[in-house]
Amino acid sequence: MTTGGTKGAARTKGTGGTGNAVLDAVQAALAAEYAAVYGYSVVGGRVAESREAEARQAYDAHRARRDVLGRTVVDLGGTPVTAAAGYELPFAVPDAAAALRLAAYLEDHVAGVYGDLVRAAIGDIRRDAASALREAAVRAVRWRGGSVAFPGLAERS
Repeated sequence: MTTGGTKGAARTKGTGGTGNAVLDAVQAALAAEYAAVYGYSVVGGRVAESREAEARQAYDAHRARRDVLGRTVVDLGGTPVTAAAGYELPFAVPDAAAALRLAAYLEDHVAGVYGDLVRAAIGDIRRDAASALREAAVRAVRWRGGSVAFPGLAERS
C-alpha cells in the first residue's frame, strides 16, 4: 500500500547510530501497521460472510501491534509516525475474491517490514518482531490458501 504522504518523521533523542537503525525499523513497522489497519477496513467490507470473523481478528491484531509499536517508538526516544491522511490500495477490491488477495498482500507487506525489524533489533524488540512476522505469515497462508518459501523476505532487484 502506498501512503498519501509520510508524516511524523522519526525524531530521536540521542539514540546513537545503532539506535537510529532500530528506531527507523520500528517506525517503518508502525507505518505498515497503520496501512494494514486501513486495508483491513476494506477487506472487512468485502470479504465473504464466512470469513468476517477472521478479518475482524486480523484487524484487531494489527491495531494492537500498532499501539505497542507507538509505545516502543516513545521508549526509544522518538516521536511516532502518524497515520497517513489516505492510502492507495495496490489494486481494486470490488468483491470477496479481491478482498482475500488484499488481505494476503497486507500480511506479506507487514511480514516484510517485520523481517527488516528482526534484522535491525536485538532483545525484546527483536523477539516481538519475530513473533509479529510469524503471525503475519500464518495469516497470509490462511488468506492465500498456500505458503511462500521465506515469508517476510521480498525479492529485491
